[in-house]
Amino acid sequence: MKKYISIPVWVLLLALVFGGGFWVGQDSIPSVNKIEGLANKDIGQPMDMSVDFNLFWDAWRVVETKYVDRSDLDKQNMVYGAISGLLGSLDDPYSVFMPPQESKKFMDDIKGSFEGIGAEIGIRKGILTVISPLEGNPAKKAGLMAGDKILKVDETITSDLTLDEAVNLIRGEGGTEVVLLIARDGLDETKEIKIIRDVIQIPIIKWEIKDGDIAYIQLYHFTENSAREFEKTIREVLKLNPEGLVLDVRNNPGGYLEVSVDIASWFLPKGETVVIEDFGDNGEENIRYRSRGYGALENLPTIVLINEGSASASEILAGALRDIKGIKLVGEKSFGKGSVQQMEKLDGGSSIKITIAKWLTPLGTNINKEGIAPDVEVELTLEDMEEMRDPQLEKALEMLR
Repeated sequence: MKKYISIPVWVLLLALVFGGGFWVGQDSIPSVNKIEGLANKDIGQPMDMSVDFNLFWDAWRVVETKYVDRSDLDKQNMVYGAISGLLGSLDDPYSVFMPPQESKKFMDDIKGSFEGIGAEIGIRKGILTVISPLEGNPAKKAGLMAGDKILKVDETITSDLTLDEAVNLIRGEGGTEVVLLIARDGLDETKEIKIIRDVIQIPIIKWEIKDGDIAYIQLYHFTENSAREFEKTIREVLKLNPEGLVLDVRNNPGGYLEVSVDIASWFLPKGETVVIEDFGDNGEENIRYRSRGYGALENLPTIVLINEGSASASEILAGALRDIKGIKLVGEKSFGKGSVQQMEKLDGGSSIKITIAKWLTPLGTNINKEGIAPDVEVELTLEDMEEMRDPQLEKALEMLR
């Protein structure tokens, strides 16, 4: 009896052990392997073993099996959305994922001319903000100003948009209209600004002589041609033997790094640091960009004008001239766009634009999100603009005199 009774007991125990092992084994299978119809699932172990990627695949499986309209699911768009969320978690408006069509459009844009309103925009403290309306373009003509906060684009509220989504809404074919609802310091109420889009013309530079012997140079943008145009301007200006120079980079949204280094080289001795590219903790060594030492403006008394529309390359130039030469900055605090983006192409034509470094002035001041405070702060009010007064320029001329 013992023999026959014990057999079913051991069979039962073996069944329980086997069953338990089966369920334990099932539970240990990576969640990604439970998803049917996915290519390239065998991606190996994640680099950071403290991160549980099973959570993502569990969420994917829930959507795939429970969503009410799961027959309409677009798996590729689900992947794109997940990657967009990954980049969004960085809390960096300049790091974005671009699906194939958007990626192609971006690359086409930076190669040639484009249509839109002619304004540089960014995100400041979570709010879509005008960095600078470009001189001679629709935004400037319609009355858009640096510092304006864009609350709506036509009927779309901007608070939940990424920077690239907002840009895509604002841009469009020449001859079409876009309506921006803006908030502006000094205005009690929001204001609608209607702008007719056009082909964008990017101005570079203008100059004149003020008060008989002070050169005034306004640099609008750091484009490919800006270095050459600046050199031509300097050659003309120096023929007149000016006693001083006002360099105006107000509402200059920036542009090419190499151009800002080239222009700084007219003011700074050869070998002096213009800007430091700081790669943070990603393992790369910091890079110092140095003056080429053209020298023609080294000894000319100079004042630089900045405001909240001065960004990126403008801030690099202003910061270098102050740190190395002690040149005074007059106006208002700059925008604070001190980061470097790099395009990484992905499979299928999509891409990631990601921040890889930050700009530091020669003395190590972080530009990004901080901006540069002027040595002499002078406000330019709405009343000043309406009356065609420029107290910032007047202060600079006064200091040089």
